[in-house]
This record gives sequence, structure tokens and C-alpha cells, in this order.
Amino acid sequence: MFLTRFQINTTRRGARFLLASQQRMHAAVLAGFPSGDDRGRTLWRVDQGSPRTDLFIVSPDRPDLTHLVEQAGWPTTATWDTADYQPLLDRLEQGQRWAFRLTANPVRSLPAGPGQRGQVKAHVSVAQQQDWLMRRAERCGFTIPDGPHGGPQVVVKERRTARFQRSHAERGREVTVVMATYDGVLEVTDPAALRAVLTGGVGRAKAYGCGLLTLARV
Repeated sequence: MFLTRFQINTTRRGARFLLASQQRMHAAVLAGFPSGDDRGRTLWRVDQGSPRTDLFIVSPDRPDLTHLVEQAGWPTTATWDTADYQPLLDRLEQGQRWAFRLTANPVRSLPAGPGQRGQVKAHVSVAQQQDWLMRRAERCGFTIPDGPHGGPQVVVKERRTARFQRSHAERGREVTVVMATYDGVLEVTDPAALRAVLTGGVGRAKAYGCGLLTLARV
């Protein structure tokens, strides 16, 4: 597995074009791989902020982002950074604490009648979105410890709703993805489960920039 970080030049028109659509950014990420079809194996996330905006990618293959440099980067001065993800995955041990960031699509499935598909509803309040993550933490191989002043060490840093057309063939059909970005501290309880989450993602809408959990030293 590989972890890639690409700095986006937000002053460029091509960058703004990609950032305006989760669908377009998804296509641009897949264009970095020879097959162009990852079948859900590639995760990505855009961290927008000051002073920089970064695209993170976790993938089984090393990407070639030359096309992104030309469209949304600095063609003459900078490229991208890709590192082998396995050493970090191998270092995970029970009891470790890491700072984390996750952009996810917090939703719930409502039951339906016999022979009918359940309806998916988004969590829209900060409390609902935080509870969504807390309820999934154990199965993902970690807990979120309480901070020095009480309460879990996690905040919903950013909330937004992305709307876009799924494809040209389905013109007129709008896709809506509610997104929440979490920053916090986690404690590893099951290293194998956490490795699976780091490489496979959390929740739904992974093709549209959700599900990528990254770790950093506390």
C-alpha cells in the first residue's frame, strides 16, 4: 500500500474546477493509475485549509499524478510525495495513541418492509455525526479516549454537503453526499482491525472523498 500527498494550487483554474465536484476529483484520482478502475480499493480525501490544500490518496499501487501537476499543481517547481504505507501499518500496537483525521459520510439505514430496500438518511447535526463515529470506533479497532477536561477527544472540524451529477448518462440525477471531517485522538485496541480500516476506509461514499482515516503522532 502507498500513501500519497499532493499539494493543490488553489489559484489555478483547473484546481478550482476539480475542487468544485467530488465526481471530477474522483475521476482525476483514478486517472493516476494505469487501469483507471480501482473497484473501490483507492481512498482519497481533500484537506482544505490555510495555508495549503492537500489531496491524500491511499492505494495498492503507486500513482502517477503528472496530469494533476499540469492541471492543478506547480508544473515547474513541485510534484507529489508517495511513501510506502506498510511500515506504519506494521508499527501499530494495542495501547498506542495517535492523532487522526477522517472525512466520512455519516448516515443511518432505516428499515423497510418485506422485499423493499431500506432508506439511507444522513446525520446532519454535530451531535449525530460525532455519535456515528463513536459507535463505529470499536469495530474499527480503536477507542476515542476522554480529554483532560472530560468528553471524547474528537471534534467535527468541518461539515458540508456535496451535490453533483453521477454521470453524463444519468443527466438530471443528482447525488447528495453529506460530509463531516473529524479531528481527534484515538487509542488502538485491535491493530488488525485498524489496519483494515486504514487501507479499506470507513463508511460509505468512498468514491467521493469519504472514508480515508489518516494517523499522525500525538
